[in-house]
Amino acid sequence: MARRRVLTALGALAACAVVAAAWLVWSVLRPLDFPGEVHEFDIDRGASLRAVARGLHAAGVLPDAWRFELLGRALGRESDLRAGSYLLEARWSALDLLNAISGDAAQVRMDRIALVEGWNFRQVRAALNAHPSLQHETAQLTDAEVLRRLGIERPSPEGLFFPDTYHFAKGTSDLSVLRRAALRMQAILAEHWAQRHGNLAVDDPYQALILASIVEKETGREADRALVAAVLHNRLRKGMRLQVDPTVIYALGERFDGNLRKKDLEVDSPYNTYVRAGLPPTPIAMPGSASLAAAMQPAPSSALYFVARGDGSSHFSDSLSEHNRAVTKYQRQSGSGR
Repeated sequence: MARRRVLTALGALAACAVVAAAWLVWSVLRPLDFPGEVHEFDIDRGASLRAVARGLHAAGVLPDAWRFELLGRALGRESDLRAGSYLLEARWSALDLLNAISGDAAQVRMDRIALVEGWNFRQVRAALNAHPSLQHETAQLTDAEVLRRLGIERPSPEGLFFPDTYHFAKGTSDLSVLRRAALRMQAILAEHWAQRHGNLAVDDPYQALILASIVEKETGREADRALVAAVLHNRLRKGMRLQVDPTVIYALGERFDGNLRKKDLEVDSPYNTYVRAGLPPTPIAMPGSASLAAAMQPAPSSALYFVARGDGSSHFSDSLSEHNRAVTKYQRQSGSGR
């Protein structure tokens, strides 16, 4: 009798398991059948399977979240979700939906924004504010408030974001883009700092970032970056003023009209390296990886001066007399040169 009851119970459990399995298969293969034929849904970078499932349920795409999450975990897709903007079709099944948002075949629609080497933060903010696919959470925030929202403890946002092209889903917050760019800069700055040469004239990665931002604005010529960095380090070691035009231009801000005058070199500002010794208090722009590398791995040079030749390259000099001759030769008409 006991044996019969056990067999009966096992049979009932097996029948229940078959019914449950059939119900689960039906639930993941039947059409989603949400209101309307299509629904636009965005997945933010780094979103978990549970968060996506709950978002789909809240949007009316799924009748509940747990079955979709269970399906994703059962198929091992919890790490395959791709950020993007999707057009979901009501005729799809839950399995079709999972396939659409995960793996190499994900039907993702990404937008992008380019943060350009040499831009200052004012230009970064203008680009973010102008992008139609971003959610503009920073538009009404001050620079200091932006830093607080990002959890960054620095006096200025200048130079803290790595210049690159960032892809994102439509409707992503501009803070999300800035956070990614800041983390990228932290990682790349740390990498270059770990490979730095000995006997640099800077004491920490932030000072190296400041110097790299000057290199970025001083030359776009690859061959000259490390030499420009060498001049800056040499002048700092000797206690000489850097006397670089881009810092003065930064000090002038929106007042700069493209023409740097002699009176501008006398403006009273901590960024004016013609009148103030040492580095400016913050970076003046976003340096790229090449400028970061040059700042921390300067060329072996004793040069203390450089002047633009007019063709994009620079002439480097060890002495003031040699520099003055170079200025006479190359830039006396334009009135600039260090």
